[in-house]
Amino acid sequence: MKRRTLLASAAALAAPHIASAQAKSVLKVIPEGDLSMLDPVWTTATNARNHGYLVFDTLWGQAADYSMQPQMVAGHVIENEGRQWTITLRDGLKFHDGEPVRARDVVASIRRFAARDAFGQALMEATDELSAVDDKTFRFRLKRPFPLLPNALGKTGTPMPCIMPERLALTDPSKQVVEMVGSGPFRFRADERVAGSRVVYERFDGYVPRADGSPTFTAGPKRVHFERVEWITIPDPQTAANALMNGEVDYWQTPTPDLLPMLRKTGKLAMEVLDPAGGIGCLRFNCLFPPFDNPAIRRALLGGIDQEAFMTAVAGDERALWKDRVGVFCPGAPMASEAGIEVLTGSRDLARVKRELVAAGYKGEPVVVLGASDYPQTNAMALVAADYLRQVGMNVDFQAIDWGTVVQRRASRKPPAQGGWNIYFTFLNGTNNFDPASQLGIRGNGDKAWFGWPTMPRMEELRTAWFDAPDLAAQKRVCEEIQRQFWVDVPYIPLGVTYFPSAWNKAFTGARMGFPQFYDMRRA
Repeated sequence: MKRRTLLASAAALAAPHIASAQAKSVLKVIPEGDLSMLDPVWTTATNARNHGYLVFDTLWGQAADYSMQPQMVAGHVIENEGRQWTITLRDGLKFHDGEPVRARDVVASIRRFAARDAFGQALMEATDELSAVDDKTFRFRLKRPFPLLPNALGKTGTPMPCIMPERLALTDPSKQVVEMVGSGPFRFRADERVAGSRVVYERFDGYVPRADGSPTFTAGPKRVHFERVEWITIPDPQTAANALMNGEVDYWQTPTPDLLPMLRKTGKLAMEVLDPAGGIGCLRFNCLFPPFDNPAIRRALLGGIDQEAFMTAVAGDERALWKDRVGVFCPGAPMASEAGIEVLTGSRDLARVKRELVAAGYKGEPVVVLGASDYPQTNAMALVAADYLRQVGMNVDFQAIDWGTVVQRRASRKPPAQGGWNIYFTFLNGTNNFDPASQLGIRGNGDKAWFGWPTMPRMEELRTAWFDAPDLAAQKRVCEEIQRQFWVDVPYIPLGVTYFPSAWNKAFTGARMGFPQFYDMRRA
């Protein structure tokens, strides 16, 4: 046998073993959708937050019991009756560009995050001075005690309180950071990104996990067992299901409800709801332009909303996957109540809604409704809502676009006829819905509010009162008032809550609760 033939034969024999070794070092994931926005501070898109937790780290992490645990922090000292926090960074923190994480990076990152986030804004409103003491230490001097400081800087909702190099954190908060340099367990491979198709992360050898604690939610040691994580976008659910069942991918974040029975039958897949808080469906109004600059028109629509109809369209008839009778806070959370819920549970009367819309001043203006065609659950809400709005006499301009375009459009303050919008749909997920500190949708501070930009002075007063409440009972009372005021202002309409399982090959273990993170996942 000639030498060339011998080598070819040897290579052919070795190829399966090489492929097998490569496969073991790569985790292939179908995310909830394409990663159109990279900056997890600039956007509230949950896939950008999930991306952020691979690339970046946070000062505190949140445990499964929702308590806050030190993550990048080694320790802190509280003085002056709670008005001074001196915080020390732990050893071994390094950015992906090789630079150590310094206190000045942290200070700049906190300021940028706080400019975009409701909880961060509350922290900075209570802050007199935030400064770097030395490379390892930074300090808050507060106007008044703010015991939720770790909760603000370790929150797991969107936007993400990530720490980035000072040179990036100094970017105008109204503009995106596009260079992804973090200190997290994975590097972002910009050179391998294929828009609409693939995102690649590579294990960062310089990452030093915490030496203490248990891996839980976003807290504890983050020990990586794969050299690469590849996000592979597959818009068609049946194609995604086939890829998972055939072993072409390892993990699917959000299988569609109609395919769950088929996936269960394989016996090869683990399926689990990782986020016990679920996601509240949200019909969000743009409060800058007619007709929804008029709260009376927003209120009139409550009388015909049927949460059960929305949730059935989203998740089917399997009641374990959804709940109705949902208000501002996720069911089961300490702040949740049914205060004023009768506006959504009384008799539904479309004719009455139609009359009330006219009485409130609706004059037939076009209503631009954005539907996310590549997000089946979100699009289902949009389709049901568009049909409802037409039935009550609204002039609906339904625009089916991809989620990445929705994320870009919802940030636009142009009039709807000039590329803006009147209504879009999303899910308010997880701990974003636990209390007024993180709840995006109830901010009423105009230009600084979440997309839709409502001005709601009474809601802002109540939110401040919640922070000042002396105990849990007082906080609950304030939240009942918040929910009653919510039905007056109606910055959005809650459409029910869903609990979707993720699915992955049973050969893998270590899926953390909350949302996809992949630090601890490994082959069993």
